[in-house]
Amino acid sequence: MAHTNESMVSEFILLGLSNSWELQLFFFAIFSIVYVTSVLGNVIIIVIISSDSHLNSPMYFLLSNLSFIDICQSNFATPKMLVDFFFEHKTISFGGCMAQIFLLHSFIGSEMMLLVAMAYDRFIAICKPLHYSTIMNRRLCIIFVSISWAVGILHSVSHLAFTVDLPFCGPNEVDSFFCDLPLVIELACVDTYEMEIMTLTNSGLISLSCFLALIVSYTIILITVQHRSSSGSSKALSTLTAHITVVILFFGPCIYFYIWPFSRLSVDKFLSVFYTVCTPLLNPIIYSLRNEDVKSAMWKLRNHHVNSWKN
Repeated sequence: MAHTNESMVSEFILLGLSNSWELQLFFFAIFSIVYVTSVLGNVIIIVIISSDSHLNSPMYFLLSNLSFIDICQSNFATPKMLVDFFFEHKTISFGGCMAQIFLLHSFIGSEMMLLVAMAYDRFIAICKPLHYSTIMNRRLCIIFVSISWAVGILHSVSHLAFTVDLPFCGPNEVDSFFCDLPLVIELACVDTYEMEIMTLTNSGLISLSCFLALIVSYTIILITVQHRSSSGSSKALSTLTAHITVVILFFGPCIYFYIWPFSRLSVDKFLSVFYTVCTPLLNPIIYSLRNEDVKSAMWKLRNHHVNSWKN
């Protein structure tokens, strides 16, 4: 079948997570809590960092931008999933489906690059502490954030440019709760082997290169920390543990999907839930519960508001 500029499919049917009404109600309750908690948690982190002068450092500037990306990631598909739990037929327009693919890969690509920037920040702070304030200035942080968004958007556009022109003439059922790129590509009415390889190469390259860069950076940092014995090193180790935890939990599912992107198992659907719904919750939980500076700033902000209400 020849390529056409206009798709015969005007909408896709999302099969969701389960056909059981009881399970869907259970999922709605759980994911509603996770969604609200992740959005509020990340908003609180941004408010705390922007309102406390003691957190006016490159690390917290990058952390607040990570929170912003997580807020965006929480909203690209989760609200629709929550609403769809109450509908038997879960549909999404062709344009809405393409928008979900674009947003997902933009946010994930941006977050990968931002995690690398945060690792670089910790590398300079621990391995070159005397030059930290000179190297990690606000201008460099803004450049890091800009590059993160640029890479994420370009990564996404490179996928979407080929996907949107594929002829879709049926079937139109996507076995997920959102439009996942590999699942949508499989529905095209042409042989998509070359595009599957291109998708694997594109996504796999950015995820594996970022992951390896992070592993190398944190290995060097950990070796440096081990050669020191001070309270500062203990604090640095605590911060590193939080960063490494986020990296493992974020990259684990991503690398799994890019190694076997077109060979789906039943567990894949629930891994999709993890990296789209649960991952944005990692940031406020790990960074707020493990970071003494953030907790201290949180209590100061709380006490300030309590005193304001009393007066």
